[in-house]
Amino acid sequence: MGDPPGVQAPPAQSEDRYAIRVENLTKDFGSFRAVDHISFDVRRGQIFGFLGPNGSGKTTTIRMLLGLLHPSSGTAQVLGYDISRDSERVRPRLGYMSQRFSLYGDLTVLENLRFYGRTYGLKGERLRERIRFAVEMAGLKGREGERTKNLSGGWRQRLALGAAILHEPDLVFLDEPTAGVDPVSRRAFWDLLYEITTSGVTIFVTTHYMDEAEHCEELAFIHDGHIIARGSPSRIKETMMSGQVLEIAPPNPAQAVAILSEAQKNKALPIEEVALYGSLIHLVAPQVEQYMDAIADLLRVNGQEPGPMTVIAPSLEDVFISCIRRE
Repeated sequence: MGDPPGVQAPPAQSEDRYAIRVENLTKDFGSFRAVDHISFDVRRGQIFGFLGPNGSGKTTTIRMLLGLLHPSSGTAQVLGYDISRDSERVRPRLGYMSQRFSLYGDLTVLENLRFYGRTYGLKGERLRERIRFAVEMAGLKGREGERTKNLSGGWRQRLALGAAILHEPDLVFLDEPTAGVDPVSRRAFWDLLYEITTSGVTIFVTTHYMDEAEHCEELAFIHDGHIIARGSPSRIKETMMSGQVLEIAPPNPAQAVAILSEAQKNKALPIEEVALYGSLIHLVAPQVEQYMDAIADLLRVNGQEPGPMTVIAPSLEDVFISCIRRE
């Protein structure tokens, strides 16, 4: 895709394989450090997941990469441009979708798309062509005249994505795009993301849904402004987990987890983490298979049957909790 009118070609280094290169990026707000010397790379054409709880620094990082916030220190290149010097040049090649979908509820589907298309500099037949594309991609053909506030969360989500890529950006930032959306709509949304990357578009997505992170090619975990893990989902699970995960299925999981938590607190067993997962319990300990009999005995002594117990591969949520505990 060529550069928008009036935008100079990017410097030579943008032709490398990275869409984003970040080195020691830091952002302070007075005495508060929101992002603390983070470093990572994002390859072109991939879906990169930026994971962390609310307040961890995800949105602040995106705002710096978009050129909306000036870093306190460190460097970042986006599509080969230095964000501190050339944010105006790179911005026309970027798309952005916020947590609130960035749509105007009182405008219709068509009016929202026209507004965003014109904001991106589209007009005439090109604008009409891209609107047709967005409507079809969102599955809203025949509903162009409906007010956006009347659409369900899943439909608004797809429409907001269509608006974010009307101008065919090379890199799209999605900030918690599936927050508050039902699981079926979330799955359909990720199918759309896969389709978009087939044309070479790079997607940078923040989320706190660990199941969604499995769909990303590369991940970075951020916590309290620090990157605490980086790599592919499989690599992170292989290298970053402290201990093994024992899955327990007791008849009374709430009572069982209380007993195990007390044992962890009193150091009666070398338990690093214990948490409910629906009707199951995940217990993390080093070489946990050596302690399975002791765990079962502890539960029985306290009047609880352990039920089936199995050592399982860690989930990303298990790994994320383990990384936070080490921090």
